[in-house]
Amino acid sequence: MDSISLKGRVLFLSRSLGIMKRQLQGESLTMADVGKLADDVSTDEITPVPVLSRFDDSLGRYPYTGFLAGGELPVAPSSIREGGFSVVVGGKRYGKGSSREHSPSAEKLAGVRLVIAESFERIYRQNADNIGLLTSTDLGLVPRIQRGEDISADEVLEGRDGLAAAILRAGGLLRFGQQFLRDATFSTKPPAGPSTLFEKIIARHTLQTKVTGTELLPGQGAFVRADRRFIHEYYTGMAAHMLHATFGKTLALNDPGSIVVFEDHTSYVEQSPAHLKAGLVPSVMAMVRAQREFAQDYALRMHRTLTEREAREDDGSNVAGISHAMITEHYALPGQVVAGTDSHTPHSGALGCVAFGIGTTDMANAFVTGAVRVTVPAVLRIQLNGVLAPGVTAKDVILHLLALPEIRGGEGVGKVFEFGGEAVRRFSTDERATLTNMTAELGGFTGIVEPDAETVRFLKERRNVEFQLEPWMRSDEGARYFSTITVDCSILSPMVARPGDPGNSVALGGLPEPVAIDMAYGGSCTAGKREDFDYYHEVLAWAVRNGWRVAPDVKLYLQFGTTAVRDYCVAQGYMEVFHQVGAEILQPSCGACANCGPGSSLDPAQVTVSAINRNFPGRSGPGKVWLASPPTVAASAIAGRLISFSELQALSVNSPRIHHGWQDN
Repeated sequence: MDSISLKGRVLFLSRSLGIMKRQLQGESLTMADVGKLADDVSTDEITPVPVLSRFDDSLGRYPYTGFLAGGELPVAPSSIREGGFSVVVGGKRYGKGSSREHSPSAEKLAGVRLVIAESFERIYRQNADNIGLLTSTDLGLVPRIQRGEDISADEVLEGRDGLAAAILRAGGLLRFGQQFLRDATFSTKPPAGPSTLFEKIIARHTLQTKVTGTELLPGQGAFVRADRRFIHEYYTGMAAHMLHATFGKTLALNDPGSIVVFEDHTSYVEQSPAHLKAGLVPSVMAMVRAQREFAQDYALRMHRTLTEREAREDDGSNVAGISHAMITEHYALPGQVVAGTDSHTPHSGALGCVAFGIGTTDMANAFVTGAVRVTVPAVLRIQLNGVLAPGVTAKDVILHLLALPEIRGGEGVGKVFEFGGEAVRRFSTDERATLTNMTAELGGFTGIVEPDAETVRFLKERRNVEFQLEPWMRSDEGARYFSTITVDCSILSPMVARPGDPGNSVALGGLPEPVAIDMAYGGSCTAGKREDFDYYHEVLAWAVRNGWRVAPDVKLYLQFGTTAVRDYCVAQGYMEVFHQVGAEILQPSCGACANCGPGSSLDPAQVTVSAINRNFPGRSGPGKVWLASPPTVAASAIAGRLISFSELQALSVNSPRIHHGWQDN
């Protein structure tokens, strides 16, 4: 790969509907014609959830079919392939969101060979590398390409670490893995000098290869040995397809006992408006069958969420739930490395382990080599001082962080978020998991909390594990951080994020006018944990005592993250209250968060308040999604509008804004 000839057209991604239509109708534009490029192009926009059931060449019909410009979706299926586009140009944080490798795969299968953007999200760019899709942050290449100049490989790879360049020159990760990872040796060399907990864990898991060094510096490529690898149904079929095409069906998996397979997205697919409308249920079920066959063929441990009918017939022996929540509840331990095919894998960082999301090719390579690729990130210290006011939660802290100028400016992209301070020490493990889980929305590589007595308590209480903390399991005094962000948590108030992006965060009390809602959703990995259901119950039990229930014309959905959370709620007696207020209870599954079940909007005019972690356009249906904490979601369901629990409590029972219509329910 000495030089690259790009003879196709250039597509500039713009939020201007007119600009997009002109290009799709055959007009060739320049940077000057386009003006501002589209920022924050998410993987939900590149390949919306309904597309993910496809894991073969048909993906090439669908890139950008969820891309919003001027409030519309200008890119029809096959538009990119038929338009002859070989280069795509975007703005900042290109590829943000989930870890779905379907996005760069769809681009490449549509004929795109190079994506140029002002900046990229880590998982997207690594996924692109792994399949041989070129990426660059050099916008100066665009006019040269449009003039018909050949671009040297060195120019495209400028600024990339040596490992990324080697993988691209090899034609992708699977080919690279066979050349360089078979002879990898394990290293437990501790880092030199005062180190962060992340640096210590990574050093204990690093593999030495012919193309990676032993000194782990930020920006360098490396491979690590993961203690746990996990995958779910939206990726397993694609991974199996890759592996069988490369090695045949007789391949041997590396340490299969440390691989866990989850079916956690699709138990409600037959009730999913998006899948039913698009006629996708048969292809989703084929995807599910592909995973079950792979798990059976290679004797892999598997957890499967249940449909409503199956849950009614279950004898209580089924242990299931959202993959990364299950990893925290059953598998991960302090000091370990965990890799999973979900961008919210950092959930388990609450236990003091390094947990991060990877794409399909990364996982396929890890299945056969045991090696997981990382680009060594720098570490940010998030110092959370003070004591939170009653009713303010870890979700509010995260929404506050998302609104900070340094985060919105991209300071957290690709970094490790190390959370510490008095507020963190006071948090339960469930609340800590909210922080680490949503490092995905902060743009980070992962989040981590130093293990302490609370961690030991959690492992004993939830898993009956007697864990002994070791002296090295902390960051050293004098450890180097990229920067430190300090927050006085005592002054925080309930937060919400306006529709369109989790970064659109504002204080709930600062909204200029009331926001009426049609739906409220409490659940997902972020907000389907035990303590989240404690919050839902606290608010809704208060409502029951005051003779109130869910507001007329509002639908409240509560969905457990795992069967253990469901069983906890039953044991605590929460279910009666949930039914009394009129909530619809859903079995554990990713559900509406991934537009895979009840709780997703059906109409663009619908407004939802949701405790999920991201609200990108189309993520949870065509409507408008506001993000909020569990108590705010429950209080808003009662009020019929966005409201905090404390404000709800302060309202008079005779307030027409609250009481109207309830006497008839």
